Amino acid sequence: MKIVHVTQPVEAGVAVVVLDLARAQQRRGWDVSIACPPRGRLAEEARQAGIPVHPWPATRTPGPRTPGELRALRRTLDALRPDVVHLHSSKAGLARLVLRGRTPTIFQPHLWSFRVATGALSHACARWEAWASRWTHLLLCVSDDEEEVGRAAGVSAPAEVVCNGVDTRRLSPRAKQNHTPTAVCVGRLAHQKGQDLLLRAWPRVLAQVPDAELVIVGDGPMAAELRATGHRNVYWYGYSDAVAGFYAEADVVVLPSRAEGMALVPLEAMACGRSVVAFDVEGVRQSVDDAGEVVPAGDVEALAQAIALRLADPELAAAEGKRGRVRAETLFDRDRMTDHIVTLTEKLVEGRR
Repeated sequence: MKIVHVTQPVEAGVAVVVLDLARAQQRRGWDVSIACPPRGRLAEEARQAGIPVHPWPATRTPGPRTPGELRALRRTLDALRPDVVHLHSSKAGLARLVLRGRTPTIFQPHLWSFRVATGALSHACARWEAWASRWTHLLLCVSDDEEEVGRAAGVSAPAEVVCNGVDTRRLSPRAKQNHTPTAVCVGRLAHQKGQDLLLRAWPRVLAQVPDAELVIVGDGPMAAELRATGHRNVYWYGYSDAVAGFYAEADVVVLPSRAEGMALVPLEAMACGRSVVAFDVEGVRQSVDDAGEVVPAGDVEALAQAIALRLADPELAAAEGKRGRVRAETLFDRDRMTDHIVTLTEKLVEGRR
């Protein structure tokens, strides 16, 4: 089996999933390579794992350079002649314009582009995704919500739901060393991830738990703007690969995102035995269930109340964390995810042959 993974995001969740899949398929003896921007965590770690990386200098968002980016990708894929192409996220999904169904094509949005775009652009993205279904042999959704949102937008490609997974051996419960009520938020500092909403909620948390601390881990385009807010008892860390250490010091992990497919952060937190509080966006209820609290999307007051409750009652948070660990092991283990996708990929290619 010769497979090429194509992705523009080379950091954070999408990169983690791509690398996990590529490594698992490589262990199966497949000929695996990745087409992605040559700089960043994904390219570096793939090379270290012996996975060939084909430079694809694509920007994160569409723009004047996009036609040239797609021509360059077509040349790469024409030279490689893979049995299947696996496209990750919306920018790579544009490659269906050059593949046009000639090669078995898997598209995994990880988060629909029209969920983060606004106005006329959002409608245009939805129309594109519906139209591109004709060149999508298999749509992989990371949550039931993501599939439902796609269907509502007119996406008609054959689909399977394969929930994201995390390494439950590397991520495991550790005793909390500090005695300070601590909330942790991990994620790219961007509008979609909603750290601005969390910071709006934070004074309400402090009103109930005055000694509470908020640890924010990540970097991104909103970093300077968010740091400038100057909230009390908020501690900033840049991007880190060592997230397990931050989870270990948390009483509760917060996901304030405006949109997701199925975020990895709640799964990582549950694997580490930590309670999760999150807005009710795609994939959250399916992942969290009784391992924390899911509050209405955008409801800052409800977010603050849910965080404060767990910071004031560590026994509640600990009980939810124990339930989360069981969920992570039984439902969201990385090997379950990769094995499922391997099987689906094999069936797709055999069926096309």
